[in-house]
Amino acid sequence: MNILRIALDVPLATLFDYLDGGSAVQVGQRVLAPFGTRKVIGIVIARSATSELETSRLKPIIRAFEDEPPIPSATLKLLAFCADYYQYPFGQALLAALPARLREARPASLPKHIAYMLTETAQQGGIELIPKRAVLQRKLYATLRDGARDSIALAQHASGWRSALRAMQEKGWVRETELEQFSALGAAVSAPPLNSDQQQAVQAIHDGGNNFLVWLLHGITGSGKTEVYMRLLDAMLTDDESQALVLVPEINLTPQLEARFRARFPGHSIVMLHSQMNESERLQGWLRAQSGEARIVIGTRLSVFTPMKNPVLVIVDEEHDSSYKQQDAMRYSARDVAIMRAKMANIPVVLGSATPALETWHNAQTGRYRLLTLSERAVQSAALPVTHCVDTRRQHAQDGLSQPLLAAMRKRLERDEQSLLFINRRGYSPVLLCGACGWVAPCTRCSSRLVVHLRERKLRCHHCGHEQRPPLQCPSCGNPDLHPTGHGTQRLEETLAQHFPEARILRVDRDSMRRKGAIKDMTTKVHANEVDILVGTQMLAKGHDFPNLTLVGVIDTDSALFSPDFRAAERLFAQLLQVAGRAGRAGKPGEVLIQTNFPDHALFAALQKQDYAQFAQSLLEERKLAHFPPWCFEALLRAEATHFAPVQTFLDLAAREARAIKSKITLYDAVRPQMERLKGMERAQLLVQAASRQTMQKFLQAWVARLRALPQANKVRWSVDVDPLEY
Repeated sequence: MNILRIALDVPLATLFDYLDGGSAVQVGQRVLAPFGTRKVIGIVIARSATSELETSRLKPIIRAFEDEPPIPSATLKLLAFCADYYQYPFGQALLAALPARLREARPASLPKHIAYMLTETAQQGGIELIPKRAVLQRKLYATLRDGARDSIALAQHASGWRSALRAMQEKGWVRETELEQFSALGAAVSAPPLNSDQQQAVQAIHDGGNNFLVWLLHGITGSGKTEVYMRLLDAMLTDDESQALVLVPEINLTPQLEARFRARFPGHSIVMLHSQMNESERLQGWLRAQSGEARIVIGTRLSVFTPMKNPVLVIVDEEHDSSYKQQDAMRYSARDVAIMRAKMANIPVVLGSATPALETWHNAQTGRYRLLTLSERAVQSAALPVTHCVDTRRQHAQDGLSQPLLAAMRKRLERDEQSLLFINRRGYSPVLLCGACGWVAPCTRCSSRLVVHLRERKLRCHHCGHEQRPPLQCPSCGNPDLHPTGHGTQRLEETLAQHFPEARILRVDRDSMRRKGAIKDMTTKVHANEVDILVGTQMLAKGHDFPNLTLVGVIDTDSALFSPDFRAAERLFAQLLQVAGRAGRAGKPGEVLIQTNFPDHALFAALQKQDYAQFAQSLLEERKLAHFPPWCFEALLRAEATHFAPVQTFLDLAAREARAIKSKITLYDAVRPQMERLKGMERAQLLVQAASRQTMQKFLQAWVARLRALPQANKVRWSVDVDPLEY
């Protein structure tokens, strides 16, 4: 058994055989192996006594990282399933799921907890050692007087604590120490009382036992889904070894969720995993989860693969969110993978949403999932906001803002309440237009227009990142009078400052929130009532709980009402219901004003009633007539190249190979996507439908094998997207 079968990060759907070199390496451990002229990191998948190659042709591994714990078999099994289902090379899927530090040729070990404590000098001298003007240092002294505290505990007591602590260390008042294991950070915040719906939901899941069941927690915005999650964790993390995984769709939802969980579970080690963490932090979180030290793991999409010693519960918050779908490399759905992970571990999984994905809702209606409903807001005095449509055919919007919306915002300023304006378009203006000849600034690398970012004096493509200076005159006709046309968050912020010069306005979009910790600072300011008007994109649409926010204005939604994408109405309804739910979450009544040219549209009627169930049912009936998901299963073959000819040739051959496979699938002609050119690549795609998942998987296994064998497959960049969300 001296032959190792190793998964490598290479685009080949196979394992590679190596000699173990006499090492006692286990399945799941990292090794360094020669691959051509390179040295690459691999993961041992199996040991064997035989190989298809002659033993004399096999190379020995260079090094085995035997001191590191192996990746658990459950994680390897889950990733092997994903590689098969999503038609992706197993080695690439496995290595991509690891933290970047584990893809490097150096050892990785679980670091000890560094904590800080007062020195004897500081304890003897007392707090009077510290000048009264050094408020932050005195605050830290008071915190450390009760015992050693780690960085997480200090960050909860004071922001900007690092510089103050450094100054205290330099004066010999504070020293570092090591904690062998996680220590509690104080007393837990008491849990609020549950209403009857919440109580029934918690009881139903608890009564369902510890076996695999999928629960859909459908609750209106502000109904207290997070409190249900925390009660479940409190009930299920009963011993020192049990762990839970909590998935959130976006990074901006993690800071306030982390704060709530740490306050409620000070005795549990909680790790966060998301892309804004540095690689060292991500590695530490991964290893703590794998060792069993971390009791609760909260993270975004990739966290679904985090190894855990003894998971007992999986929670997927905002399960409908498209951020759970990976759009490059292995195109997996973290929600679906979470369900499969729970099934493999035989534990319950809870999907939470105010606007479930239609596929999820369909599964709940047919009994495949268990449906739980929260029909009232968690705060007893809080009512759902009243929604009105502002008919912009009659109430003309000036600079993007109608008079009814301006009047409503003025009322909130007078009452010292907060407003939120939602426009899902960042930048100053979506188009730079020549009024003389109609020229608009195009992106040279994409089938899109450049967005005006006036403050930076740049035109920027939001698809590929291309930037350039605005031209001094029209390249087409020479006209020097070029106008920014349309509205983005920056222009709206500027317009609001003109209408309400006394208001404190905060813009929240990907441009303004790039700095690490910016989202946390934003939520702190809003909660402290240091902001009067929020202007933002979908970053503000969900998850946030601002008690003093009573007005939501929606600026531009009409473009999504008549989109060719069959999922556009579902996404728009979810987005609007989520952003509307930010208003009136405490005792003050909330109001939502939607500016539209189509106030009589059925979508707005359902939105005003807050009736997701009726709207979902109408969409499901439409989908059934059109034979769209969930009434069928889809896969999309995408191909791209710098020129279109090889793309067309490859897809023609792919269609020929598909027809040669005797399978009950529907094959559509190759078409150009809505974004025909992206990042300098010409694109096209081919859609396949099947009546069952099994039929689709059997067909894809045969088809992808044939595609990999095509000589033309090396002349284009191609991928298979199973259960696609974008077309």
